[in-house]
Amino acid sequence: MYSIYKIPGYILCLMGAFFLSWGGLLIREWEGGDIWQILFWRAFFFSITLSLFLYFVYRKEALFIIKKSGIPGVIGGIAMAIGFTAYVFAMSETTVANVLFIISTQTIWLALFGFLFLKEKISFKTFLSIVLAMTGVLVMIGGSLNVGSLRGNLIALFVPINFAFLVLLIRKYSNLDLIPALFYGGLIITIVAFFKSETILISKHNLLVGFLLGTFQHAFGFICLVIAARTTPAVVVGLLMLTETLLGPFWVWIFLNEIPSLSVFIGGSIITLAVIFKSLEQRYSRPS
Repeated sequence: MYSIYKIPGYILCLMGAFFLSWGGLLIREWEGGDIWQILFWRAFFFSITLSLFLYFVYRKEALFIIKKSGIPGVIGGIAMAIGFTAYVFAMSETTVANVLFIISTQTIWLALFGFLFLKEKISFKTFLSIVLAMTGVLVMIGGSLNVGSLRGNLIALFVPINFAFLVLLIRKYSNLDLIPALFYGGLIITIVAFFKSETILISKHNLLVGFLLGTFQHAFGFICLVIAARTTPAVVVGLLMLTETLLGPFWVWIFLNEIPSLSVFIGGSIITLAVIFKSLEQRYSRPS
């Protein structure tokens, strides 16, 4: 088929996490404005990128692929739109550490959903990898966790649950290409944010940031993940996605010169070990 569809699932998961990990840095670069402006421009460029991807991959069959995704595609789009919006609002309602930790629980939700609804077994090695990775997350940001805003924490919880639900749909309907679900999600947010924002007029700087958020960070990241989830067990997707938590502070360090604390280095090393362990297992044995 098309070259990106031939890349092993676990590699696509790591690629997706790499692209998504730039989100924190890019949002930090957004100057002023309101939340709905960020959502609009991010979703606008995201939708355009998805449209171009579908066109260049499927050409004349693009509309057929969108139609073929059917109800699962629409439901997946709604789930993504909710998670997409919840992330931005959670960042403004509670602490960044709380949001990052809550999002990292996607590994647990994916394992649980995969086991309950898809009967995907969790091997002892995979269980150890999850425990090791979550320990690394706690070491990284545990010292910054606090009660925060209950509302913000609950909003943040929508992010990992909706992501897990999206992956569940992709796994359930692996015979369908659910890239259109991403397009639906982006379109929903673009329309809602357009009417909710006081103005969509922004500076050239913010336009560039919005472009990078919608294309490089979000579209590239989710295209990789949606394709990967068709052939990769849900729990593995969740575990490898923790690479996003690992890389986020690294980009801030490199580009904004914010030196991570010792706990971030130690926790990041633990997550790295867990991800490498699971990646090697995926490479040299059957997925579990």
